Amino acid sequence: MQLDTTEKSLHVYEALASSVRLQIIQLLAKQPMNIRELAQAVGLTSAIMTMHIKKLEKAGIIRTDKQPGKGGIQKVCTLQVDHAEITFPTREEQIRDYHQSEISIGHYTDFQVEPTCGLATVDKFIGEFDDPRYFLDNERFQAKILWFGNGYIEYKIPNFLLANQNPLELVISLEIASEAPMTNNNWPSDISFYLNQVKLGIWTSPGDFGDNRGKYNPPWWPDNVNQYGLLKNLIINRSGTFMDGNPISPVTIDQIGMRDKQWTFRIAVEKDAENVGGLTLFGKNFGNYNQDMMFRLYYDKMGSSPNSLVE
Repeated sequence: MQLDTTEKSLHVYEALASSVRLQIIQLLAKQPMNIRELAQAVGLTSAIMTMHIKKLEKAGIIRTDKQPGKGGIQKVCTLQVDHAEITFPTREEQIRDYHQSEISIGHYTDFQVEPTCGLATVDKFIGEFDDPRYFLDNERFQAKILWFGNGYIEYKIPNFLLANQNPLELVISLEIASEAPMTNNNWPSDISFYLNQVKLGIWTSPGDFGDNRGKYNPPWWPDNVNQYGLLKNLIINRSGTFMDGNPISPVTIDQIGMRDKQWTFRIAVEKDAENVGGLTLFGKNFGNYNQDMMFRLYYDKMGSSPNSLVE
């Protein structure tokens, strides 16, 4: 679980701000338990325990599943987080200026994909599974999740950089995973990233996650297919290219055409990769992070010069 100091993480901190709920987490770390068992373990009524469980479930810390028991249907609670990382803002980030664009998953401008593949809106699947022709369907612009076995998907990104602004760092944030038949948490895939035809590097996705339902998946979304991805931050600055702070190539921001009127961003799984495990992209209302792809370009201001104009 990745957290920050904004209000979007507040519900997690509120859920943890209770000695009872911390005790519940300790108990569930050992084994799944139903509400009655948890209530007895901490000396509370089942009604009060239910209130605590709802708080933890809303925060995404636990999940509950209805299962048959001796006395009828019981609600079994399972811990679904094994670690959390909190990102604190730095003074540098607070004072840096930036331009930001949010690109919906379905707003791709070019593609070449091979099965397994498909895409869906918040309300339904688009067309048939494993038929790349549906990536040209009119409804593709409403897609909030897509997946393919190998190939690429490409997006055009607007460039709002002004003539007197000097690009310092580009941060691309997206929720992404592999693409296995059905799901497989151990399904590595080498995913390549390109910006303006320059290869930024390769990141290996560990799997296509299906052990828990995605926090934001619509109710109709099946349980036996892609559920969530990992929120990754691809960072390009004057020191090189990094994935979540780990270097993946020496390509710097000065080498990728930041002054082009628009950028071309490609995500690919190439046939000659060591691990051809496909990819899944999650947008708003799917997965564990309720966001589309985010592009944030940090810059500083420089003196106006004819050579600094956007070409």
